[in-house]
Amino acid sequence: MSLTVRPVVGRRAKISALGTYVPPQVLTNKDLEKMVDTNDQWILERTGIRERHVLAKGLGVSDMCAEAAKKCLAARGIEPSEVEAILVGTVTPDMMFPSTACLVQNKIGAKGAWGFDVSAGCSGFVFALQAGAKLVESGAHKKVLVCGADANTRMTDYTDRATCVLFGDGSGAVLLEPAEEGEIGFIDYVHEIDGSGGVSLYLPGGGSLNPSTHETVDKKMHYIHQDGSAVYKFAVRKMAEATAKVLERNGVTGAELGCFIPHQANKRIITATADRLGMDAERVIINIEKYGNTSSGSIPLAMETAIEQGKLKKGDLVLLAAVGAGFTVGAALLRWEI
Repeated sequence: MSLTVRPVVGRRAKISALGTYVPPQVLTNKDLEKMVDTNDQWILERTGIRERHVLAKGLGVSDMCAEAAKKCLAARGIEPSEVEAILVGTVTPDMMFPSTACLVQNKIGAKGAWGFDVSAGCSGFVFALQAGAKLVESGAHKKVLVCGADANTRMTDYTDRATCVLFGDGSGAVLLEPAEEGEIGFIDYVHEIDGSGGVSLYLPGGGSLNPSTHETVDKKMHYIHQDGSAVYKFAVRKMAEATAKVLERNGVTGAELGCFIPHQANKRIITATADRLGMDAERVIINIEKYGNTSSGSIPLAMETAIEQGKLKKGDLVLLAAVGAGFTVGAALLRWEI
């Protein structure tokens, strides 16, 4: 392998700890059969999903983030007061403002930290991850907490069988710190947005264009609207392009990766990308069966799955990738240093 490590001004950044959280309530395909005209076999064959988790009433995304963050910091053995910045990737904030980052900061007791939310659809975690890495690489901060979480069931129409089978709720958090001598951490990334795809996956109600009214509620404008075919075609093409690009310019082949951790939107999208990269199935992390599409929460949840399965170990080269509403595209290459 001839890995080409890009130069970094200042210092390198790495992931030093991971924590995840999913709500205890589970919604299975069998449960959905009682709610909408669908069946377990149809869902499993088309998406790879068997069940998903549902956030309880009275709780918000900040609660899931806080739980994941506490586990992450405990794994690293540091106090919340040591965190200097908090970035949260989500499209389902508790409310329009204050930001989810503010709510998480207060709930975990990260006194003195600053932060913000990143809205990039299912790419929210990888976008926030790179922003956080830059804060560390620039020398601005030594400890940055990056959360990815979504409560997709809050914006799911359970009379629409095309979308209601897809989504679940979940969260994850990682701590970013300067890499030690001999460590590499973050290597490179490829990010892209294509606003022309906004008409294919969006939630039209509740913003400044269509503020909440009885009419917007009656028209179901506060639910996910998706052109499944358009999203699928874009996701297959762009996830493959972005991952191939970041590997090629760093002198890495798919065969040299320890594992590939993609956003968990659809099993067929994941396998199509892995095939393009020349990766065997054993090194491709898929846990969509257990969680469904958790948007920004999916990659950190898949990181935990990879660790549990013994497929993500210290020193491994890891490729992350996501495609989300916007459209947004993100791919990142790093060395796992935990």
